[in-house]
Amino acid sequence: MFIICFGDAMRVTEKPISSYPWYLRPFFWNQKRKYGQVLKPALIWARVPGLFAAIAILYGVLDRKNSPIDPVLRSLITVRVSQINGCRFCIDINSAVLAKRTGSMNKVEALERWQESELFDNKERVVLEYAEAVTYNDRQVDDDLSQRLHEYFNEDEIVELTGLIAFQNLSSKFNSALDLPAQGFCRLPRSSDHTRKADER
Repeated sequence: MFIICFGDAMRVTEKPISSYPWYLRPFFWNQKRKYGQVLKPALIWARVPGLFAAIAILYGVLDRKNSPIDPVLRSLITVRVSQINGCRFCIDINSAVLAKRTGSMNKVEALERWQESELFDNKERVVLEYAEAVTYNDRQVDDDLSQRLHEYFNEDEIVELTGLIAFQNLSSKFNSALDLPAQGFCRLPRSSDHTRKADER
């Protein structure tokens, strides 16, 4: 069973588009063209224009078309880290991207319990294990995991992979702390912890 989460009061409010610096408005226009709406996190980050610009540039580098990290792997990372950090907005938009990149909702629906699923290959499993080891406070990246990661990636790719995980932690923790809502991009599993918390509000 699935629901779509909308609304809820954010802990910091966005300003009218017209009140943001003129040089940020093309970013908003591009989001509206791409997603059909301006993204709430962009409006919040943009309260500090320099921060918004830095975040936008960093995201653009990590999600560029010629990234050595496969697009599906990138999406698996962004969704899983978002789930761990309870970011409703990130789960929503990143799940929609993952579904688009894989052509179905199967991996989206199985991702919280990827260890029990046959949908993920060995490379994806190592990446997800690494993402969890970096994200969970009570886990560490040990030599065994590092060695298994080196079976699939060179050192430059591992740096980029780690940068993506770190960025998604930054993004999802920021959005979760400020209680930024999902914007209706993807169906969300009712059974997941982040959705149960939203239902209880």
